[in-house]
Amino acid sequence: MGHKILVINPGSTSTKIGIYEDTTERLSQHLSHSAAEVAGFACIMDQLEYRLGKINEFLVAHAVNLQELAAVVGRGGLTRPVTSGTYRVNEAMLADLKSARYSAHACNLGAILAEKIAREAGCPSFIVDPGVVDELEPVARISGSPKWERIVIWHALNQKAVARRFAKKVGRTYEDMNLIVVHLGGGISVGCHKKGRAVEVNNALNGEGPFSPERVGTVQSGKFAAAIQGLTLAEVEKMLAGKGGLVAHLGTNDAREVERRIQTGDRKAELIYQAMIYQIAKSIAAAAVPVYGKVDAIILTGGIAYSQYLTSRVKEYVSFIAPVEVIPGEDELRALAEGACRVLNGEETAKEY
Repeated sequence: MGHKILVINPGSTSTKIGIYEDTTERLSQHLSHSAAEVAGFACIMDQLEYRLGKINEFLVAHAVNLQELAAVVGRGGLTRPVTSGTYRVNEAMLADLKSARYSAHACNLGAILAEKIAREAGCPSFIVDPGVVDELEPVARISGSPKWERIVIWHALNQKAVARRFAKKVGRTYEDMNLIVVHLGGGISVGCHKKGRAVEVNNALNGEGPFSPERVGTVQSGKFAAAIQGLTLAEVEKMLAGKGGLVAHLGTNDAREVERRIQTGDRKAELIYQAMIYQIAKSIAAAAVPVYGKVDAIILTGGIAYSQYLTSRVKEYVSFIAPVEVIPGEDELRALAEGACRVLNGEETAKEY
């Protein structure tokens, strides 16, 4: 018998949960939370007991014995910047997440839910590679003004997991390769992974990099400054992430819908989609700079990587840099289980926040 692990991945309108035996999924479920249900809570932290109740219903329905769990793993939230790895949930982390000291997001509930269930089960609780993983080189932190040092919020969990799996597939180690990993989802992040460290990556949430189905990416700062006059901070944040990208241009965040429009001859949809692909390719080329172009492979992952239309065109742009590997999807539950297993099996030591 392997280690029995409960994994929890809270999103804005869902909570994905799974039971793993080591890294093999035994059971999983996508618990949906309607917009009406979520709207009834004043803030994200107010959803804690509601989501905990839904998880407990799942555990009871599937006769999951908490005493058999070796660990409970939650998706990492928006804490202070940390290095990559598996972190033991502790009081300092919980305090920062509960107070939204660094920002509020549904993923902040991951560690809190994991800790509550783990305490009852008598086992450790962890998070793995949260979106605030920061391994930038010092030169990459500098912006054009000393007022705004660069910080990154990106798809660290999926990017790191996919990079490790790819390295294993080709008979090498993640720490021995230079990889460019591109997460293609509602937000898009492009990371340069140099010998096991993401030394350059765009902030995929707050307006940097290629535009995406929901996010504006990099825009001209002068025009942006003029456009936000009179808006609240909340309205500006929604403009950057939620109402940007394909949503702003085409009124949808569904790449499949955009491709259907293209197939029916919608020239505007084709132009906007090609522009997003072009920006993705430009970001990939820029990500080769930190390793002087010595890239072993480019990996396209995330939900939109299922699109042959998009991936084939990205390949046309960037295959001169390195071979392109398409690993579609974002198996974050498995990535969380893998991180816990590395600690439980003694392959790495859990870090302290």
